[in-house]
Amino acid sequence: MKTLSLIVLLIFLAGCGGYVVEIPTDEVEPANDWKDVELTDINTGNTFKVSDFKGKTVLLESFAVWCPTCLRQQKEMKKLPDLVHISLDTDPNEDEAKVKSHIERNDLDWYFAISPETMTQALIDEYGLGIVNAPSAPVILICEDQSTRFLKSGVKSAEELQKEVEVGC
Repeated sequence: MKTLSLIVLLIFLAGCGGYVVEIPTDEVEPANDWKDVELTDINTGNTFKVSDFKGKTVLLESFAVWCPTCLRQQKEMKKLPDLVHISLDTDPNEDEAKVKSHIERNDLDWYFAISPETMTQALIDEYGLGIVNAPSAPVILICEDQSTRFLKSGVKSAEELQKEVEVGC
């Protein structure tokens, strides 16, 4: 309530004094192309970019370790070993240790990375806030030519994912 009162007071004073009070924001400049952002694989410590997988079909999911829906989606993705899987943690409150624990606890073995703020912002710019809404199980299909498609919300079965790959790439 104090913050709201302060903002109202600042706006009032700005209007009375004939000058504008700027309230600073912590906006993040998005990456030019999120596929070229360098990521660190939490399993191996090696760096990679989504663009490194040109010529392969990739399923990229945005997730958070606290999200049971995300884990259900990961279990479905695990049933498709012939595709490249990238799980991108977009929760700014999580760190590599939390993700590593999630990987080990659930026996997952593909690319996992923490999304840098620039990449998260670029994904939001391209796909909207749904891409960081972990409980909606957001998945992006990335085709061999690096074209992309944001798949429907909700957990997608392995069969549905496979069909999306066949239809969309």
